[in-house]
Amino acid sequence: MSDTPLKPNEKLDIENLLKDLDTYRPKRRGWTWRTPAPGLAMDPFTYRDAAAPLKNSVPLPSAKYFNNIDPQPMPVITTEIASGRFEDDIRRMRMAAWHGADHIMVIRTAGQSHIDGLMEGTPQGVGGVPITRKQVRAQRKALDYIEEEVGRPINYHSYVSGVAGPEVAVMFAEEGINGAHQDPQYNVLYRNINMVRSMVDACESKKIMAWAKMAQIDGAHNANATAREAWKVMPELIVQHAINALFSAKVGIEKSNICLSTVPPTAPPAPCVFMDLPYAVALRDFCGEYRMRAQMNTKYMEASARENTVTHVLNMLISKLTSADIQSTITPDEGRNVPWHMYNIEACDTAKQTFMGLDGLMDMVALKDDGPLREKAREIKERACLFMEEIVETGGYFKAVEEGFFVDSGCYPERNGDAIIRKSEAGVGADSIYERGKDYFAPVTAHYGYNNVAQYDPSAVDNPSKLIDGCTFERLEKIVYIDELDQEDNVTVRMAETAKYRNTNLLKPEMEWAADGTVMVTLFLPAEKRVAEAAALELAAKMNLQDPEIINLEILQEAEGVRIELKGKLPFEVNTDTLVIPPLPEILSDDEIRADVSAHPLKVVCATVGEDEHSVGLREILDIKHGGIERFGIEVHHLGTSVPVEKLVDAAIELHAEAILASTIISHDDIHYKNMKRIHELAVEKGIRDKVTLIAGGTQVVPKLAVNSGMDAGFGRGCHGIDVATFLVKHRRMKR
Repeated sequence: MSDTPLKPNEKLDIENLLKDLDTYRPKRRGWTWRTPAPGLAMDPFTYRDAAAPLKNSVPLPSAKYFNNIDPQPMPVITTEIASGRFEDDIRRMRMAAWHGADHIMVIRTAGQSHIDGLMEGTPQGVGGVPITRKQVRAQRKALDYIEEEVGRPINYHSYVSGVAGPEVAVMFAEEGINGAHQDPQYNVLYRNINMVRSMVDACESKKIMAWAKMAQIDGAHNANATAREAWKVMPELIVQHAINALFSAKVGIEKSNICLSTVPPTAPPAPCVFMDLPYAVALRDFCGEYRMRAQMNTKYMEASARENTVTHVLNMLISKLTSADIQSTITPDEGRNVPWHMYNIEACDTAKQTFMGLDGLMDMVALKDDGPLREKAREIKERACLFMEEIVETGGYFKAVEEGFFVDSGCYPERNGDAIIRKSEAGVGADSIYERGKDYFAPVTAHYGYNNVAQYDPSAVDNPSKLIDGCTFERLEKIVYIDELDQEDNVTVRMAETAKYRNTNLLKPEMEWAADGTVMVTLFLPAEKRVAEAAALELAAKMNLQDPEIINLEILQEAEGVRIELKGKLPFEVNTDTLVIPPLPEILSDDEIRADVSAHPLKVVCATVGEDEHSVGLREILDIKHGGIERFGIEVHHLGTSVPVEKLVDAAIELHAEAILASTIISHDDIHYKNMKRIHELAVEKGIRDKVTLIAGGTQVVPKLAVNSGMDAGFGRGCHGIDVATFLVKHRRMKR
């Protein structure tokens, strides 16, 4: 891929992207925040809390009624990607960016915390992507192009943790990574890495991140996910945040780039706002000088995307009430552990819609200064202070961990005895820290601690790497780039397996990886749970789905039925060359339609038929104020709603109308098609079928099925007055 800009109507060329990676250099480094645009006017609305809009984007579905405007909220929006194949994640990154994500967080593969050194090449991951130089460089290169396409910087993020933390930090700084998780407590508590090793590594890692101006996100939120009752660890969460935030500031990271990964601790059916809002207030009271990265709670997630989306929205209400600088989205189906393209994108849209829907909220409401909110926040802060005091009295962080202070399910000072306990002399990497010799020499940039540069050249104290003519931070050409190590497990082999689906006429569905064939089917089965499960899998087999698996099951009533979502794989593809794709309809110009109607006056009768009382859709097709057919000079006789089809046909006869327009929204028992068929039959019976044009419209109308029911045309969701007017004029010309 050259420096040629991406074309919105063309796919990313992954093969080309992977070329010349050995010489590719990132276009920038450091974290970027969104540009505020207060008072942003996007017809017909004005926004108070918006950020600068994108150059290219996909707006929310309803935006089509408002000139496809796509306002962007102020918080940076995160999407987390964890498929295992970085080459397929790149395409998801592009989709996410078009939907408003500007923080692409790549989950690291399971087990990489314990690999003591950099991985090379591009092996396939489990539970995430193996973080390697080639993978990082390829994705940063892709994002360099994507951010130019959407017109906003995109922050790229992964993990500086584990026993290879400093080495990873160096590689990230070299490769233009913009943000990372770095929290030594995460290493100790959740990955059983030796405490001394973790703290020493953190000093070096944080120093490097400070030089590269990366945003640092901590890992305190993992206590929510690990405690038996997550809401009871709120005091500890504040303590963990405070320890890492101050540690980072002392090492040199700017406070504006230190982000607390704050997670509301409750989940449904808890009164989440009442419980979580005081915690958010307490955390900001103590740590308000740092940034807040709000993440949704995933501990109690099941597989219901609906439930998880509502949880996401309620979490964002708290973000709005207390401010969040970064809003993480996870995926709204975390309980399935299925990192599918569509759920990343849906989560980005949910965040965008929620924040823009809450635009200006804090100009109208304020948090009360008294009552349960402040009382509970004060209580949480008092418990946090007492927790920190006891850590100090006990002898410090190491002693506190050894004595079981952390991730105990009791609400401090209560203790249940189920904490995570680590020993300072144990864990991965124990006994691997050695005191530096007095003559230790390190002529490199962003190094923590002494390096004896002065004894070699006093003028190099503030620029040690000048002694070696620049290290890899200043001289990127000194980086040793390793392409692939494993000849079997690498991106080239994987892409060869799916080559026939890229830039060819073969098309196969996918959810996660290129041409994975995965589809999801939603069923309602009127049976009890065990019968429904067995029946769903049998039905999937009859549909020729391979490896069917139930991913969500919700009992609607134990005797009456079950809603089931299942996934499976299609063993075949379609050849797009054999598809019959109807041409886009030709839309006549306003002037041409008006000229035809002026020369040949046109009269229509219309109504919402049967027992249907809906009127809005038909009004938008007719009324001049909605750009309807009246604006072309067409004479419209609107009979109203719930009009019997007999009356509609009789009116056409009495008024000598040339067309009948029947609107029908209700589709139960296919009543809309039955009404269409009856209109056709009546027109035949009364001898006017060859004299009148029959048109049906409505959100549930399929044009082909409308014609099969006797109509001359059917118009479904998203049609406009000019579409109907064009057909009327063209059809009349054909008859003339």
